[in-house]
Amino acid sequence: MTTTCFSRPAFTSRVVPVIVLTDPAHAVPLAHALLEGGIDVMEITLRSHAALSAIEAVAKAVPQMHLGAGTVTRVAEVQQVINAGATFALSPGCTDALVDAVKAAKLPFIPGVMTPGEVMHRREQGFTLMKLFPAAQAGGLGILKALGAPLPDVMFCPTGGVSPENLKDFLKLPNVAMVGGSWLTPADALAQGDWKRITQLAKDATALAR
Repeated sequence: MTTTCFSRPAFTSRVVPVIVLTDPAHAVPLAHALLEGGIDVMEITLRSHAALSAIEAVAKAVPQMHLGAGTVTRVAEVQQVINAGATFALSPGCTDALVDAVKAAKLPFIPGVMTPGEVMHRREQGFTLMKLFPAAQAGGLGILKALGAPLPDVMFCPTGGVSPENLKDFLKLPNVAMVGGSWLTPADALAQGDWKRITQLAKDATALAR
């Protein structure tokens, strides 16, 4: 990892669970369930009041999990997720102020992009791995193929519209490093504490990603 980009992730999974947790008590058993299924990374999004507590719980109890904070959209959130224990961060979009903040904090960061101009702007700032979001609305496989020709040195993590049905198609593209998706941690499974189901979903995704 570098301090300004996230071009070579330390985790091995090519599938990144995008997680919304409303109960921080679910965080640690969820992390163990994902690890058992072969996924060693999780993106806990700042979409609930439980997020920072959940990140802190996993950071303390499951140090082998590569822990990302998602939906980081404000400068103030950068230090908050670092203090909670996140080792990298992701955003659905990006601002220059947010870039300055993650660089100052030396926090590996995957900025969100949707257009060629945004990709070129972030590349000038030192990023070589970016989150294409929302991937389906941006053009899915088609936009990734189109971006690959003029911008072959940029890799992407498409998120939004990725599913078990199209996962392999995305990962076949040479400019796709990994994909993000919420199907791995369905809300009803989290609410019921159905960790076996989540482990199975993780195993299925890991098999598809091979």
